[in-house]
Amino acid sequence: MKKSIVIASLILAGSFIISVLIYSNYLFKIQNLDNTLVVTGSATKTVESDLAKLRSSFSRTVFESQLKKGHEMMKADEEKVISFLKNNGITEDEYEIYPVSMYEQYSYEKSAYEESRYHLSQQIVITSNDIEKVKSLSSKTNDIINMDVVYQTNAPEYYYTRLPEDRIGLLPEAVADAQKRAEAIAESTDRRVGTLKSADMGVVQVLQPNSTDIASYGMYDTSTIEKEIMITVRANFILK
Repeated sequence: MKKSIVIASLILAGSFIISVLIYSNYLFKIQNLDNTLVVTGSATKTVESDLAKLRSSFSRTVFESQLKKGHEMMKADEEKVISFLKNNGITEDEYEIYPVSMYEQYSYEKSAYEESRYHLSQQIVITSNDIEKVKSLSSKTNDIINMDVVYQTNAPEYYYTRLPEDRIGLLPEAVADAQKRAEAIAESTDRRVGTLKSADMGVVQVLQPNSTDIASYGMYDTSTIEKEIMITVRANFILK
């Protein structure tokens, strides 16, 4: 009986000690959390694109019995397109023409005796560091259409290739901005900002100038030559 009482007492005492330790640890975390301040800082830089990309295509639609002729027409169109590109200063290493792709054009209204039609097309991708050359080429679609080529082009895409270097260069500015914000917050609570405990860089936003169209997963606008790079930093400061 006495032995059972002793065992029960030991279990009760052990539970109390564990509870105290857990509670003390909880208090420590709260106190530690109260001594830190998490602030987001940002930094921006205006840059100009140094790479342009233009996606275009040309096509023909023929009946099934004219597929051979259709491929011959596509070959003739390809030669016209290449001539058009060269005449506008596009070199061989600046463009890529993909093989002919083909699909049948289905029609719910087609009768059982009507011949099927097939759409043939080829994609062209032009990539160049000469921004103005690509921009000028994109406005000359009518020149190639006047050569009896069914040609269409998308809007040019503009990229900035030195983004990784600039992202690192903007990091100190973003941390400094976070510290200023932290100091403003701490001052209102009669506290002082101490050392930087940790800093996490957020996603990079590549935006149109003066744009606020950002996304949590990052944004990369390719519609403008001039761009604004923005990075954010989530900084954790010790409070004194």
